[in-house]
Amino acid sequence: MQRGITGHHEPSIAGGEVCRAFVPRPLPPRPALALDADLQERLNEAHLALGRLDGLTLLMPDTAVLLYSYVRKEAVMSSRIEGTQSSLSDLLLYEADGAPGVPLHDVREVSCYVDALYHGIARLRQGMPLCTRLMNEMHARLMSHGRGAGKAPGEIRRTQNWIGGRSPATASFVPPPPQRLLACLSDLENFLNDQPERHPSVAKAALAHLQFETIHPYLDGNGRLGRLLIPLILVNEGVLREPLLYLSLHLKAHRDDYYALLQSVREAGDWEAWLRFFATAVRVAATQAVDTAMAVTALGARDSERIRRETNAEDGEAARRVHRALFTRPVARAGDIASLAGLGSHVISRGAEVLADLGLVRTLRGATGECIHVYADYLDLLGRDHDDAAGDDGDDTSMHGAPLDPTGRSPLPGNRAVAPRFLLMPS
Repeated sequence: MQRGITGHHEPSIAGGEVCRAFVPRPLPPRPALALDADLQERLNEAHLALGRLDGLTLLMPDTAVLLYSYVRKEAVMSSRIEGTQSSLSDLLLYEADGAPGVPLHDVREVSCYVDALYHGIARLRQGMPLCTRLMNEMHARLMSHGRGAGKAPGEIRRTQNWIGGRSPATASFVPPPPQRLLACLSDLENFLNDQPERHPSVAKAALAHLQFETIHPYLDGNGRLGRLLIPLILVNEGVLREPLLYLSLHLKAHRDDYYALLQSVREAGDWEAWLRFFATAVRVAATQAVDTAMAVTALGARDSERIRRETNAEDGEAARRVHRALFTRPVARAGDIASLAGLGSHVISRGAEVLADLGLVRTLRGATGECIHVYADYLDLLGRDHDDAAGDDGDDTSMHGAPLDPTGRSPLPGNRAVAPRFLLMPS
């Protein structure tokens, strides 16, 4: 439905230039959403796909297996939309005190995304509502390191910003002026908390995400925080028990459509077109997450059977216990495995050696010389769809320009460059 412009323009000053800033009308859309048969079916399919994804938390013996990896998949892809080059293996190596194959500030930014999401979920479970205060807390964590650390983390902006272009005159969009932000955020809070009326969860997440992107209340990090709100809303609504949806993978693969639809809603009011796109993205992402979970489960069962069949009793027990730990955290130091599985250093060393002999685990030297054990096939599975969505700005490369394989190991055969600061140990 073409409603016309969904707000009004006001004069503002940005970078010393006079510009026209856009102030959106409060949600929900008026006239109300027109849910034709096609759109209703897409929303229903999205809810069904989310239900299947949420069901994994009941069927799998350890939800942490999925949560640890899926949250990091979303962090990587959301940050890539903003231009970072970190891969999933870079992030996991960084967290394991290794050395990623990209500039350190890139991977720190991705790590901050993980921290912000965990903080938001924890605060919701403590009883805090979805509100500006929670957004500010998450933004402070999101921007605590990296390129945005000097851009007022956790603070609503006090100056005019713009999106696209070298100046406000050439900008693709100019968000509300700073004096309008508190009112815009208050209206968004009301909508998130079902005032004046309740909306279905997927529709609520779609509308709130776009409205937040339009408000653009911070100097930097708005895109990432706006995408963080999506799993937060779905968890708060009770649709997901855990933030297992990695929607940014689909958004990056369809980035041009994503940005065009955001602007189309502002200029023409076609919320239904945006909802069709968003519902499809949720269905595809949830289905991918379920398929990946099933593939990971099958991989774990296959490798457990190999350990049982191809090792003796003593070696097999050590290998099985290390394997179970790496199934929860596929890139881990010996100390991480000790904490996860309660194992001594001798058992970990022997178990990792047996797994390496079976071709299941690779061992790296981290930045400090400590051993880091990598469950390579697991990382291959988790990173496979990352590569499909990477596009021309998402290739995994070392600092020397040589492509890394999806596990973050040394460069692929045929490349002479050496991945920086970590080496494969001889097996």
